[in-house]
Amino acid sequence: MFTNPVLPGFYPDPSICKVGEDFYMVNSTFEYFPGVPVHHSKDLVHWKLIGYCLNRESQLPLKNVRASAGIYAPTIRYHDGLFYMITTNVAGGGNFYVTAKDPAGPWSDPVWLDNEGIDPSLLFDDDGTVYYIRHVGGGDGYIGQRILNLETGKLEGEMKNIWGGTGGQWAEGPHMYKIDGTYYLMISEGGTSYDHCVTIARSDSPWGPFESNPDNPILTHRHLDDNPIHAVGHADIVQTSDGWWMVCLAIRPQGGRFHHMGRETFLVPFNFEKNGWPVVNENKPIEFKMPAPRLKEHQWEPVASHIDFEKESLDLHWNYLRNPDFSNYSLTERPGFLRLKGTAITMSDRDSPTFIGRRQIDLTCDVSTSLDFNPQYENEEAGLVIRQTDRFFYQIGVTLKENKRNVFLRKVVDAQIVEGIQYVELPDGPVVLGVRATPLSYEFFFKDADGEETVMGTGLTKDLSVEIIGFEHGMCFTGTYFGLYATGNGKPCSVPADFDWYKYLFTNN
Repeated sequence: MFTNPVLPGFYPDPSICKVGEDFYMVNSTFEYFPGVPVHHSKDLVHWKLIGYCLNRESQLPLKNVRASAGIYAPTIRYHDGLFYMITTNVAGGGNFYVTAKDPAGPWSDPVWLDNEGIDPSLLFDDDGTVYYIRHVGGGDGYIGQRILNLETGKLEGEMKNIWGGTGGQWAEGPHMYKIDGTYYLMISEGGTSYDHCVTIARSDSPWGPFESNPDNPILTHRHLDDNPIHAVGHADIVQTSDGWWMVCLAIRPQGGRFHHMGRETFLVPFNFEKNGWPVVNENKPIEFKMPAPRLKEHQWEPVASHIDFEKESLDLHWNYLRNPDFSNYSLTERPGFLRLKGTAITMSDRDSPTFIGRRQIDLTCDVSTSLDFNPQYENEEAGLVIRQTDRFFYQIGVTLKENKRNVFLRKVVDAQIVEGIQYVELPDGPVVLGVRATPLSYEFFFKDADGEETVMGTGLTKDLSVEIIGFEHGMCFTGTYFGLYATGNGKPCSVPADFDWYKYLFTNN
C-alpha cells in the first residue's frame, strides 16, 4: 500500500516521464524561485527533489509579478538523449522550453515560442515530427496544435483547433500520447477547483478529428460532496513494467470547503480496456490509502527535519519570492547561522523581500526557529511567517517597541491587520519562535533564553485558504509556506537577523 498524496503540499500540475527504470516529475511554481522542481523516483511512490529546471534569473524573470503569476503547468518529456521541459511564464515572455542532459541540471536558457495561451505540451512522434499542443482562448477556449522545429526552435504552420473538450470551461492541461498507433489527447476541464475533471479523446491522426470517450470524464470528484479529496484533475500518465499509472492534482479541504496547503500530487492506476479506452482506478474515487505499483520499493533518505545551517549552501527545499538579491542572504558571515539582511521591502510588497521558505507538507506539524536579532529602530523586524500571498499571511517576530525588544504577532487577511498587533516584551538573548499547526488553526508561541514558553495567539487556516482568497480577492493557485524573513519596513535594516536553526516536525494528532 502507499499513501496519497505522494507529493504533499503545494505541488500542482504534475507532469511525468520515464527514462529506463527512473521516473522524473515536475510541478508549477508561480512566483517562487527557483522554478519547476524536478523530483526523481524509482517506484512512483517515494520521490526525491534533485533540482530545478529554472534556477537563473535569465530563465525565470519574475520581477514584480503578482501572486500566482509566473510559471504555470510545466510538461517534462525525454527524447533522443535530452530532457525537455516546456511551460508558460504568464508574467512575461509566454511559452518556452529548456533542455538538459541530466534532469538535475544544468538546464539551458529558454527557447521562447509564443506569448499566448498556457499549458504547453510536446509529443515526439515516431517519424521525427514534434507536436506543440496548448490551451487557446481562455475559459471558452480549445486545444490547439502546431509543429515545433527543434533545429530552429521555431513553430511552424498555423494553430489548429484539434479538440474543444466535452463542453466544460477551461479545456486545458493537454497531453497527447501515441499508444499502439492511436493518438490519445487527455485534457482537464471545469477549472482547477471543485468542478475539475479529466477527459480524453482519440484519433488515428494527430490532427484529428478526435473522438470523445463516451464515458468522459474519466476522472473527477465533482459529484462526491462528502469525499475528503476534491478538485481532482490536471493529469499525466506514464507506462511502467506494472502497466500505466497516472499522476494528478487534488486538494484536501478542511473545516468545509477550505484548503490552504495548495493543490497536491496524487497517484492512481490507469488501465486500457479492450475497447481501447482508458479506465482510471476501476472507476472508483481516489483514496488516501491505495495498492502500490508492483515495482521494487526504493526509499530515499528522509528530508532533514532539523536544519542547523552548518553547511555553506541551503538544501533544495528552500525557495525565495520572485528574483532574490542573494547579497541579503549568507551562511558564511556568521558560521552556523543563516544571516538575513532586511531591506525596505516587506512581505506585503509585490517584490522580493528578504524571505526564504519551505512548503507546509503536513496538516499537523510543529515549526520553530531560533533567532538572534537586536533591532535598533522600531521599523526593523525579523521572524517566522506563514505565507499564502502578499495579502494573506501570519507573522511572529521580533521588533523594537518603545525602545524595548518585543515579540509580536501580526495576522494579515486581505491586506488588513486583524485583531491588532499583539506584543510581549522580550528579555535579552536569542528567542525561539514557533507555530503549532492543526488542520484548522495555527498556534503561535515563543520561548525566551531561559526556555519559558509564551503563547501569543492563534490564527485560522481558513483565513489563508485558497477559497477565501481565490473566490473573493483574485485567484490563488499556491499553498502555504513557512518562511524566515527580515525587513526594515521601508528602510534597510541597520542590523542583520541571524537564525541558528530551523525545525519542522510532523505531529499526528
